[in-house]
Amino acid sequence: MPTCPAGHQSAEDDFCDVCGLAIVSPDAAATEAMSTEVGPNGQPCRSCGAPLAGRFCEACGADSLATAASPATASPTGPPPTVASATRTAPLPMPLPTIDLAVSAASEWTAVISADRAYFDVVQAAEGPDAAAVAFPAYCPERSFPLRSKEISIGRRSTSRGIAPDIDLTGPPEDPGVSRLHAALLAQPGGGWAVVDVGSANGTTLNDDPTALSPNVPRPVAAGDRIHVGAWTTITLRTT
Repeated sequence: MPTCPAGHQSAEDDFCDVCGLAIVSPDAAATEAMSTEVGPNGQPCRSCGAPLAGRFCEACGADSLATAASPATASPTGPPPTVASATRTAPLPMPLPTIDLAVSAASEWTAVISADRAYFDVVQAAEGPDAAAVAFPAYCPERSFPLRSKEISIGRRSTSRGIAPDIDLTGPPEDPGVSRLHAALLAQPGGGWAVVDVGSANGTTLNDDPTALSPNVPRPVAAGDRIHVGAWTTITLRTT
């Protein structure tokens, strides 16, 4: 049974079931470090077209290995950048309310994922489990996910468990505080949304309230609300 850097024994061989820290061998870690240091030399930057000499573009700073472009490089007049949602192959671990109404077509809702330094500082100040072992990422481009179904799962992909959340928070960079199935967004009558923690290991908070949401109890959310999960991940709801 593999052991994580914090000393926990885990049934998973990629991320610890207890604290969420990555489990990698020294050889794998060295290989990963090399792969993330160097970008596709000689290829043009996907954001500005400048030749790449490493992972990050010297002209605009874009990450050549990121799965989605930063909103700063997107056209201000076009639709928000999106990442294709994965199809969940494992059910949520709780019965969720049935919503008979379709998501309102009058407005477009988007979940924007970012690394939130202020939230990270709150987590560190609370001295949660293994908080000292988690570092704030040096670079984490924003990602956008359109909300186009009645139920949107949030978590980290696990091939061994057959889990592929609609909002997949798998790195890099990796937030080890996010559970495989952490939370969900539920469409509400009238076109709004509610967030529900589905029994995550580290809880879910909303805006500036440090009190974790009660598991399996939906909480209505509005445009501009910030949903905090893991050690530094914030999900901001936006609408047009």
